[in-house]
Amino acid sequence: MLLASVTLSSCTAGEAEAEADGSDPEPVATQPRAEVVRAHLFDDDGDGEAAFARVKEHFEAGNPGYAMEFLAAATEIAADASSRIVFVQTPIEEAPAAAEIHTASGTTGTELHVGDIAVLRPGERLTVEPAVAALVFDVPDAPDENVPAAIRPDWDPDITDVLGGCATETGAYRRILLTWLKDNGPYTFHGLNAHRVRITDSFTHYHPADTGFDEFYLVQMSNDEDRILTSYHAAAIESPETMTPKLAEQLFDVHEVRAGDLIYLPRGVIHRGLGGVLAQVITVPGFRPGTEIGVDHHLLAINERLGLEGEDALPYNVEASTEAVVR
Repeated sequence: MLLASVTLSSCTAGEAEAEADGSDPEPVATQPRAEVVRAHLFDDDGDGEAAFARVKEHFEAGNPGYAMEFLAAATEIAADASSRIVFVQTPIEEAPAAAEIHTASGTTGTELHVGDIAVLRPGERLTVEPAVAALVFDVPDAPDENVPAAIRPDWDPDITDVLGGCATETGAYRRILLTWLKDNGPYTFHGLNAHRVRITDSFTHYHPADTGFDEFYLVQMSNDEDRILTSYHAAAIESPETMTPKLAEQLFDVHEVRAGDLIYLPRGVIHRGLGGVLAQVITVPGFRPGTEIGVDHHLLAINERLGLEGEDALPYNVEASTEAVVR
């Protein structure tokens, strides 16, 4: 079972020169802002706990004021001085769980099921029966009053499929729970954004280390074909004219995916989802417009320049390869 990614290697200009004169270049390890980590949330052995601990450590170090925890079977989520965004991964039972959000002015009742989120403002707590598994984020700012206490993408008439991002095909399932822009969905919040989406063939992209955001795939359904491609080599991919065959062979890492996985994609890491994975895609801070940078046109250019075909060709999204994509 794969619980963590491998840090890939990069190629400097000096290595390119060495390859050109026939010598064997030595790979040079990159130092990304933080590593990609895949943790299976329901593995309670030492390896599973260690993987989640690494996700938590990297995320909290890079996002001051935020915290995260996973609760495998919670019947109560206590009040905190921070706001808390609770992602329901699955009730222990098949039927939706009965939940109550307790505030200073009273109690709000709701149902919660996989894919739903509860929004707890400072001093509010959640009780639920039967127990649920939940990924909980502490966020430094409170959501606006327009954000409800529970957001249920499959039951809320104000949330409908919106094509874009990782799901552009006709009939795609993509429901936006918390968004940066009012034009994209009914509930806005800049501290954290989330959309639940089935990813069949996303375009290959990254979010800049300086202006972008960290991203999580909280996997809620999967099949044997699901996988995520990642790369630390954005700078090399964006310079197709200097790409070498040696580096092209090691650009991407492939991660298997299964339901219950939490995949951490730090700022600056290229990624692409394939196969039909259904995930809650969570971004911290929110999804800033103009910070989703596509690289498929560069991957196509590398294939053409190096004559890479068939199994040797770099994978790319055909639809997104005709021009530069920035969203």
